[in-house]
Amino acid sequence: MQFAFSDSMCDPAHYVPLAKAVDALGYHTFPIGDSICYPEAAEGDYPYLESGDRTFLDGAPFIDPFQLVAALATVTQRIRFRTGVLKLPIREPVLVAKQATSLAVWTGNRFELGVGLSPWIEDFRVTHTDWKSRGKRMDQMIEIIRGLTRGDYFEYHSEFYDVPRIKLCPVPSEPLPILYGGHSEPAWRRAARLCDGFTFAGGTLAYTLESVAKLRAYRKEYGKQNEPFFIHAGVTDIQGIDDIRRLEDAGVDELSAGARNPYEPDTLTVEQKIQAAEAFAENVIGPGGW
Repeated sequence: MQFAFSDSMCDPAHYVPLAKAVDALGYHTFPIGDSICYPEAAEGDYPYLESGDRTFLDGAPFIDPFQLVAALATVTQRIRFRTGVLKLPIREPVLVAKQATSLAVWTGNRFELGVGLSPWIEDFRVTHTDWKSRGKRMDQMIEIIRGLTRGDYFEYHSEFYDVPRIKLCPVPSEPLPILYGGHSEPAWRRAARLCDGFTFAGGTLAYTLESVAKLRAYRKEYGKQNEPFFIHAGVTDIQGIDDIRRLEDAGVDELSAGARNPYEPDTLTVEQKIQAAEAFAENVIGPGGW
């Protein structure tokens, strides 16, 4: 089992010292969240909280993930970075491919592209992108990004995108991992069919185990059960090492650790967060032999 240290919607000044600390402590990944804006008049509920309340996002600081990863990579040595998750259908796929390949090269293959659908119709309105076609376009965008990251001439033609034969330079020396994030049957199927892994935003132990089993079944259905597939999960009710081992046995490759609940106001100092990261590394990562 590997571990990510997650902290989002925090004071931007926390990122550099926190990334440097968790890099030295042996964490595997430092995920970076994505949000474009917060609308004054918002439609819909937040899908990952039982209450559906999304007002905690009002005023929450989000640094553009591509810029933030580039900055953090310069002060770290080994830790990996992953967008968790980039709202892909509100963006243009060729530009995302350029940004992602540039980061992968700049970080020495320490960048992973986590993508997903935005649940907010406002994101699509302000970026002048179509809401109704987001699922179909997501599939095609993943295929376009995948094709362009290989470094050869690539073209793609569909009802949504018309990409002539082009190539990007530079591209990373290793394949760029593309992980998918979501909480639905279409998300699990899309990840199993098109992606290198899956990332869970959060859920109970029971929900995670059930979802991982579905992902494995879909991988088998698509004939990809023998290909590598990386699963990251943020589990909300882990009680101890036995639960971690259950998740590991089920096929979870990485778990999130953190110092606070990201859905509540950030009242911790960066020193307190580093202390929490040190305690988890000492009490879990070391004794568990991971």
